[in-house]
Amino acid sequence: MLTESGRVVGLESDGLWVETIRRSTCGTCSAQKGCGHGLLNRIAEGKRGYIRVLPGEHPVSHYKIDDQVLISIPEEVILRGSIIAYVLPLLTMLAGALMAVNWLPGSEDLLAVCGAAGGLVLGYALVRWHGIRHRRDPDFQPVLLRVIAAPTDAVTLR
Repeated sequence: MLTESGRVVGLESDGLWVETIRRSTCGTCSAQKGCGHGLLNRIAEGKRGYIRVLPGEHPVSHYKIDDQVLISIPEEVILRGSIIAYVLPLLTMLAGALMAVNWLPGSEDLLAVCGAAGGLVLGYALVRWHGIRHRRDPDFQPVLLRVIAAPTDAVTLR
């Protein structure tokens, strides 16, 4: 399970909205300066992200705005999503290029480029379809594990 801490910013009937702050682990990596991911993290570090999570063991009414919470998502969901998002368009692009060259008459180079572009568009369409199809699937949703700290009530001075 991958976990992240955040703060509850919204409540719905069947889920919660949690604000997380993007943190980078690039400081411990040996390829800090030569990595594109590290550059993107330096640009986006400290930015806030909002994610919809399922309530977990307790009903939504158990939580309050400003609760500090711990959320999680199974590692296999991240792995499966990464394969679908990165590998599927690549495979459809290669398949499109190979099919165009082998099945259509004409200039092989031009056919390969057109087939690859068509396959890439098909791959992106399949990724989008998968995302829409599994948008509300609870197996793909992050889940709230527990409240780390409840908000403190404001003290009024008299």
